[in-house]
Parts: sequence; C-alpha cells; structure tokens
Amino acid sequence: MTLRLEDLRNGEEAEIVKILGNGPFRIRLMEMGFVPGAKVRVVRYAPLKDPVEYEIKGYHVSLRHEEAAKILVRKTT
Repeated sequence: MTLRLEDLRNGEEAEIVKILGNGPFRIRLMEMGFVPGAKVRVVRYAPLKDPVEYEIKGYHVSLRHEEAAKILVRKTT
C-alpha cells in the first residue's frame, strides 16, 4: 500500500516508491537522496506541524507538507 510521505507519523519508517512531478524541485529532492528504494524516517514535527524533519541516508532534511505530499512511500514499520 502506497501513501504520501506527509502521512507518516513520528518514528515511522518507509521506503520511497516514487517522486511525483518534474522539473527543478524533483531533481533537487533526488539530489538530497529521495530516490526510489531509499529508506526514510520521520524524526519530528515542528511545533506548528510544518515543516517535518526526516532522516534519509544518515542526513536530516526538513520538508513542508506540500513538498512531502509529492513523495510516495511504502511503510516498513
């Protein structure tokens, strides 16, 4: 079952399935390690729930909900 990255909660892990859209934003996400097959974990939400901190390939990256909605994932835990 695939869902959007923004749907995950604190501590949940998932595997990236697909990045939606195209253009510079999609390329930038892929440069940061958001590629199909990569594992991503939700570290924490900001106090107002946006942005969200994710851990991917040992790095911590913050994305807004609108950005995370463009990443399809499959839960692993």
